[in-house]
Amino acid sequence: MSSIRLGRRTLLKAAGASGGAVAAAGLAGDPLATLVRAEVPAAVPTDELVPTLCWIGKQDCGILARKVNGRVVSLWGNPAHPRNNGTLCPKGVGQITALYDPHRLRSPLVRTNAKGVAGEWRPAGWDEALGMIAARITDVRARDKRLLIWQKGRSKAEAIYDTAFVNAIGATKIGHGAYCSDAGYRAAEYTLGPQGVLHPDFRNTRYVLAWGWNVTNAGGNKLCWITWPQQLAAARERGLRVVAIDPRLRGAGSFADEWVPIRPGTDLALALGFSHVLVKDGTIDKEYLTRYTNAPFLVKADGTFLRASGKEQVWDKARGAPAAFDAAADPMLEGQYVSGGEAVRPAYQAFADHLASYAPEAVATITGVPAEQIARIARELAANAEIGSTKLVDGLRLPYRPVSAMAYHMSQQELGFQALRAMIGVFMLLGAVEAVGGVRVDATYNVHGNFKALDEVKIKDPPYDPLLRASRYFPINSVSPSVLARTMLDPGRYGVDHVPEVLILHMANPLLAFGSQRLMKDGYAKFKFVAVIDPWLSETADLIADVVLPAATMEKYEGPVGATDFYTNATALRTPIMQPLFGSRGEVDIYLDLAEKAGVLFGAGGFLDELNKALGLKAPYVLDTSARPEVRDLFDRWAKSQGLAEGIAKFEKEGVWVRGAYPAKTYYGYAHTPPFDGIRHRLYGESLLRYQRDMRAKGADEAYWRDYTPLPTWRRPTMDGSPPDYDLTLISFKLIEFKQSRTSFFPLVGELAPRQRLEINPRTARAKGIADGDDVWVESHHALTGQTQRVKVQARLVEGIRPDVVGMPHHYGTWTHPLAKGQGPAAAELFFGGEGYITNTADQSFQVKVRVTKA
Repeated sequence: MSSIRLGRRTLLKAAGASGGAVAAAGLAGDPLATLVRAEVPAAVPTDELVPTLCWIGKQDCGILARKVNGRVVSLWGNPAHPRNNGTLCPKGVGQITALYDPHRLRSPLVRTNAKGVAGEWRPAGWDEALGMIAARITDVRARDKRLLIWQKGRSKAEAIYDTAFVNAIGATKIGHGAYCSDAGYRAAEYTLGPQGVLHPDFRNTRYVLAWGWNVTNAGGNKLCWITWPQQLAAARERGLRVVAIDPRLRGAGSFADEWVPIRPGTDLALALGFSHVLVKDGTIDKEYLTRYTNAPFLVKADGTFLRASGKEQVWDKARGAPAAFDAAADPMLEGQYVSGGEAVRPAYQAFADHLASYAPEAVATITGVPAEQIARIARELAANAEIGSTKLVDGLRLPYRPVSAMAYHMSQQELGFQALRAMIGVFMLLGAVEAVGGVRVDATYNVHGNFKALDEVKIKDPPYDPLLRASRYFPINSVSPSVLARTMLDPGRYGVDHVPEVLILHMANPLLAFGSQRLMKDGYAKFKFVAVIDPWLSETADLIADVVLPAATMEKYEGPVGATDFYTNATALRTPIMQPLFGSRGEVDIYLDLAEKAGVLFGAGGFLDELNKALGLKAPYVLDTSARPEVRDLFDRWAKSQGLAEGIAKFEKEGVWVRGAYPAKTYYGYAHTPPFDGIRHRLYGESLLRYQRDMRAKGADEAYWRDYTPLPTWRRPTMDGSPPDYDLTLISFKLIEFKQSRTSFFPLVGELAPRQRLEINPRTARAKGIADGDDVWVESHHALTGQTQRVKVQARLVEGIRPDVVGMPHHYGTWTHPLAKGQGPAAAELFFGGEGYITNTADQSFQVKVRVTKA
């Protein structure tokens, strides 16, 4: 393996480049001592830095692994990587303990006892374990491919795992997004086109709503940490104003100018309150709304668009009659008209009329945010938007609207899809979507296929698949494992005609990391065979796995992954910092082995053929579909197909391939030709109304169709129906120390946050006789079924949380790893899945009513 070899002077210079991370980790002096034996005893002492990527975090930051005599002794940030610029967060530094963790699996394991209880295991050879899994894959493929599920927590090589392997075995793929931010993804795809949620153009913005964004302790849109906080800090130095909208102050601190402690589940109403003020004041971007959205389309009394010859009509003021937009001289946004004896109004007017009931005074009673604060923030947005202004970027004169929002995980609430639609609507009114300084969804403007697909869903009659796609339940569907668990428990209730039998679980721990722990345990117990790929024995594997395969951590080739900081075009690849430890294997090797044993490696439609397509391999670098490649050769072919003459060596030497800054013509949607690639952003969701009517006609209960409305409409969340003694709303949040459920047992970060806690306002605690550090019972209540769940946890009194809200972080509840026992319960033990606690797009809500009593 190629590496960077450095002398002592060069090494100290490199340490200076990433000194902030090194000093913060306490590693600036002597390196960590004697972790394990060197891979190969060195006759001549060596001291080298080997580039790779963070394995734990979401954004794959660049890492330089320091190796002394072949032993990795510390991890530093790679200054060449755009996302972290030489820094690392605590878990990035701390993952060295994952590399050497003596509790990693040392061989494949095969269960010897019944499932549903703590596992008893025997070690197995790789050949035996792979053969057992391959036999199950072969069996269900021969009978019915629909019986095979592949599920990921977070894969680090989507083209290889999610696409090529899944296609080769014919499995149904399930991700983790329904527990992350997919309600927001669906809203942005449907409304604007790109795939993601919301983030600012930090280099040009002046006013940002940090809407549920854990400013200095979490990632924000699509990222893990570091990148957005760095850009925020730089923007603050230029005078950026930040308004934090969140029931919990979180890590905003001095980085926010104002805290708006909103009542959980009411974000949709607040956004409509902002829009009410903008519309009432007339501070809207009429040009954007008219030219680039469906706001001028005429809406009939039945809620559908007026069409002629298949084209949506607008009201042309010049002719005093309807016309197609392209034929209209002066399309109107406002007014009430009559066409063919039928009342019609532009979609913008329908929205304005809809907003009449969302005056700040009314919204204040819903959200707990004072009416004057709502009105002031809306007017500050309008003033800072500078509607009508432009800015020269890369020689292009583009609209300049320096107001934006950061929103991501907050979309995981019962009304999440429509809440994000309402939030986007605020910035549509201001013309700030994809403008310089405005709100953005992805690194560059690209219209995702879901913009069209989510507008053209054909709702089917039963039977449905176990994920209820294109069903009367979830026409827009994020593919939720919680839905799968429910249909496996009761397929007849949902009109499902088959129950999956085989599950391949890739780096996922649903019992801790997903929604309702009880639901996931009971539902997933219905699988007849479960194979888990993970470096450790997870809690999910402990209870339901039949075979567990030990995956490598940082010691493997993996990727490719994006390395953009959302301004720079860059790609990265994980390269091994040493040979796999503890008998583990990289996932690419594992999938090559599985495909070969299952008879789907070679030939047309095989794994190798699918790899050629998924990785875009070009002649002369196309894989021979009759010969198994080495993993390094596979990535070398990919790199050369991308135009890198040096191939994989580029990443082995530097860790990242930086192509340069994105030009404005690809970065901003306004700069495309035509702008926004010719689509119209959907202020009005006509197809949502169509889905509602189809769902009702096909017999769906109100719980499923009520949020399919053409304009975002607030209603009381289901959880508010719990009895009054469940007087607090529990929210969950994430800690920068940890990632999902797989880091609380890392000693270097576990000691920073060693125990689960319930954050509670001191005023509330005093009223309940609770002191800081007391053990308390937290009991959640299901408003529809009456089911309750409870855990014991330590109370932590904090001022920065609403008095009617309590909070628990994710990450805890592990019982299989010795170093994590006794840390406290998982938040997932308190949440519910299914009706009332998922969105209309099948995304999990992480809000529930609870009562708290002293233990």
